[in-house]
Amino acid sequence: MDDLDRYSRQRLLPEIGEEGQHRLSASRAAIVGCGALGTVQASLLVRAGIGETVLVDRDFVETSNLQRQCLFEERDAQAATPKAVAAARSLRRANSRVQVTAVVKDLVASNAESLLAGADVILDGTDNYETRYLINDVAVKRSIPWIYGAAVGTKGSLMPILPGRTACLACLFDDMPVERQPTCDTAGVLNAVTSLVGSLQAAEALKILAGRAESVLASFVSQDLWTGERSSLRTQTPNPECRTCADRRFAHLDARVRSTARLCGRDAVQVPGGDRPVRLAELAASLQRVGKVRATEHVVRFWCPPHELMVFADGRTIVKGTHDVGLARSLRTRYVGA
Repeated sequence: MDDLDRYSRQRLLPEIGEEGQHRLSASRAAIVGCGALGTVQASLLVRAGIGETVLVDRDFVETSNLQRQCLFEERDAQAATPKAVAAARSLRRANSRVQVTAVVKDLVASNAESLLAGADVILDGTDNYETRYLINDVAVKRSIPWIYGAAVGTKGSLMPILPGRTACLACLFDDMPVERQPTCDTAGVLNAVTSLVGSLQAAEALKILAGRAESVLASFVSQDLWTGERSSLRTQTPNPECRTCADRRFAHLDARVRSTARLCGRDAVQVPGGDRPVRLAELAASLQRVGKVRATEHVVRFWCPPHELMVFADGRTIVKGTHDVGLARSLRTRYVGA
């Protein structure tokens, strides 16, 4: 298929045109999180002809994702396919002329710069502030534009960030919220709101990648799709007292140790893998002697009722069936190793 035909409607836009399309084809976007927001972003960017789209996600597809995460199918949930892998497979079917790279990893301080530093824009598809502040640190340090986005319940929010030109995340919110924030797993979510926010994020990314950064929305925008209420806060100027923008202190990027963490809204705990990767085929063979195992090239699932362990190649393990961090670490050590 000729690219002139594929992108013809896009080239007709005076905002993009021939020059903009060439810029898109030579650009690289990184999407952190392949859930409801990330799958919408990825679908639009890949179809628009972005040269390379990098998908970074630590999680796997579950049946509850299918209501709003538009690149997944029932078979992905049945196989517990890593989200980045399932999304990349779907995207390559939509556009075989561009590169889609799947990274099945948890974005942490020790790998964030290596995974994101080569991007021309970063899109937020995450569900937690810890990762967002880490993205913000990398983006400001490396002068990479990024697009914050969030959606829960019927409300969504968006903020494009151009380091050095507009306010960054730390300019508006000096630190992570102290109170526990609602999540899609605890408060529910309207699929239309995730589609809206993801589409708006993709639109802002396309402006940047097409060389039209002057058209980027310099505001923090929130909207409730159920009530129609909308609010906007201008973010045109960085805070001169911002610890990140002004002082160049990257506290989240400098925090090199990732602790064991309960997964929000889920009966599960994630245990970090440390520095040693896991040979999944060997692990699966050893675990088959003691319990039920299902293995793919990306993940080993092991059942030790009432718990289930999902072990990834980087050693990261999700222990389902508990909120007890100590128990999760104990099970990981017992079956996977220290």
